[in-house]
Amino acid sequence: MANKKKMAERAAIEQKARQLRNIQVGGLTVIFIVIVAAFWVFSPNEQVSASCAPFADIPVSAQYSAPDLRIDPSKLYFATVKLAQGGEFVMQLYPDKAPIAVNSFVFLACKGFYNGVTFHRVLEGFMAQGGDPTGTGGGGPGYEFENEDSDLVFDKAGVVAMANAGRDTNGSQFFITFGPAEFLNGGYTIFGQVIEGMDVVNGITRRDPDQSPNFAGDAIETITVTEE
Repeated sequence: MANKKKMAERAAIEQKARQLRNIQVGGLTVIFIVIVAAFWVFSPNEQVSASCAPFADIPVSAQYSAPDLRIDPSKLYFATVKLAQGGEFVMQLYPDKAPIAVNSFVFLACKGFYNGVTFHRVLEGFMAQGGDPTGTGGGGPGYEFENEDSDLVFDKAGVVAMANAGRDTNGSQFFITFGPAEFLNGGYTIFGQVIEGMDVVNGITRRDPDQSPNFAGDAIETITVTEE
């Protein structure tokens, strides 16, 4: 009985890992991308703040080239995520551990890229994944960047990491864990930690696009970045 239980638990963990790895960061759902792009072009919500000043010369767009490294890894960065249905949570970012990922995330947040984007894959006991402008799991910012390895691990709830479709295919999609997920160690770039509002994260509507693709997930209203 004990062996059967262990086998069932291992199968469940492997299934969760496959669900995360199966993200397709490619050119899917072109119509969705065009619609979202049109919305962004006519309704930009670019931030004007000290954190965003280094990116001020880059015009708002639906797709971008990878931004140069313009953050200061010696500073502290915080991202306040406000949800459209109410509630917010705060993530501390780790520019010293994952400067490329933090630089990209701050850049996209400053340009309003995440505004209106949903948490399209939210799996009970595992994680909430968002950051895809198409809401399909196949969208991105127009560029990819490499993984960044560090001593950070998936040992607790609230770990923030880049989602990918394989090593070095990071874009705009990210996920937040609901609990320890150490089987993910070494495969994903960890770039932050939820430090306030984990109850809000836990309350994000569960959505498995493979099972129930016909309803939208909870949307991000804004992500505001501050630095210290």
